[in-house]
Amino acid sequence: MSQPAKSSAGARSASFSVIGGDVTVTGNISATVDLHLDGRVEGDISCATLVQGTDSVIRGAVTAETARLAGRVEGSIHVRELVIQASARIEGDVTYETLTMEQGSQVEGRFSLKRPEAPVLQAVVND
Repeated sequence: MSQPAKSSAGARSASFSVIGGDVTVTGNISATVDLHLDGRVEGDISCATLVQGTDSVIRGAVTAETARLAGRVEGSIHVRELVIQASARIEGDVTYETLTMEQGSQVEGRFSLKRPEAPVLQAVVND
């Protein structure tokens, strides 16, 4: 289910998708929008922003700009900005740029800091 969402400025709109608690997806999910997951995914997820509910289960890799994880993840996580909530249970390696981890959350895996890419400088040669 995808619904339009208005920004606070109201000038532009974005969208998000919701996978409900009674839904199981077998296969990879690729979305250019934000994803709210309350169900179960047996596959990799790639999206702009992932918000995971407390009863949600992901068995696969997660790739996103930002993620707020509250359920179970069994797989690697590659994100720019990550919030691991107290109810989260993660089994897998985590690559991040910024990390917030609430007391009570559990992670079995390695954390790797991904450094932001430096801008590429080009030399200009005048003849």
